[in-house]
Amino acid sequence: MPRHTDQLTPSNQREQTQRVAESLKRQLGLFCPLLAAPDLVELMLNADGTVWADHLGRDMQPVGTMQAASAESFIGTIASTLRGTITRENPVLECELPAYPPFEGARFEALLPPVVSAPVFTIRRKASAVFTLSEYEHQGIMSAHQRRAIETAVAHRRNVLIVGGTSSGKTTLTNAVIAEIVRATPQHRLVIIEDTRELQCAADNAVALRATDTVDMQRLLRATMRLRPDRIIVGEVRGGEALSLLKAWNTGHPGGACTVHANHARAGLRRLEQLIAEVSRAPMRTLIAEAVNLIVSIVRTDEAPGRRVNEVVAVRGVANGDYQFVNMENS
Repeated sequence: MPRHTDQLTPSNQREQTQRVAESLKRQLGLFCPLLAAPDLVELMLNADGTVWADHLGRDMQPVGTMQAASAESFIGTIASTLRGTITRENPVLECELPAYPPFEGARFEALLPPVVSAPVFTIRRKASAVFTLSEYEHQGIMSAHQRRAIETAVAHRRNVLIVGGTSSGKTTLTNAVIAEIVRATPQHRLVIIEDTRELQCAADNAVALRATDTVDMQRLLRATMRLRPDRIIVGEVRGGEALSLLKAWNTGHPGGACTVHANHARAGLRRLEQLIAEVSRAPMRTLIAEAVNLIVSIVRTDEAPGRRVNEVVAVRGVANGDYQFVNMENS
């Protein structure tokens, strides 16, 4: 008698993904066309039932309402596809939506009472296209000097730290840096680590690793060292794995890129110090200054196109206990 298995063939997986996506589309209803808009960044439901849309280069706008029961059903359907649950005892859901239009693997975060008064969710779309650094310059997001500084750093295998606040465009800018890496050194093997699939890479020789609840970035970084990478790219560091990344960059794997939440370039290094302090009490400024060569800061603006690279600075070591920087605006 054949042994029972829950494994799906690739064809069955595609069919299942399509069925789930069609069900979610029906539940999302009139908001589906908004989710498919190429300039949409996020679609958000607040507890009062108002749905807001965040488009590139525009202020957030209310775009309709959703009943709490409909929202809870939508969230429950997503949870069930992951063979999970979201309840009052476990009221937070973090996942990726099906890799099928219009969801395309978008990042999903949902909360239910009692941590909120009514269902809340956010759908954060993946970038619909990878922009090049030249396109960033053409759109006025960065200057020619800034573009050349980043291109030079990539060509000379300098490590690039991309900093910015929430929804400032760090991931999209990192995709542009990855595209420049692939253009400048197509022979390099890239290992990309993230906890949600957002980075896009067209390299012929690349390995994408994804952290999970049971396998964190720290463990993946250790595994990365045995995968023979030329360059290591991390979507975002949020904890003690920052120390492992900097050590990897400093020991034969230069030319990587990483993002971190910080309000400006210099604050990016202080944020790394805070993250490293979670796993080590030893002062790490020298290690940080050796590992991070270029910092690119991007911010949201009220004017089109809605984002601007406001700083590109090189790190030139530590003197008198403090980091030394060189502004690359006019270099």
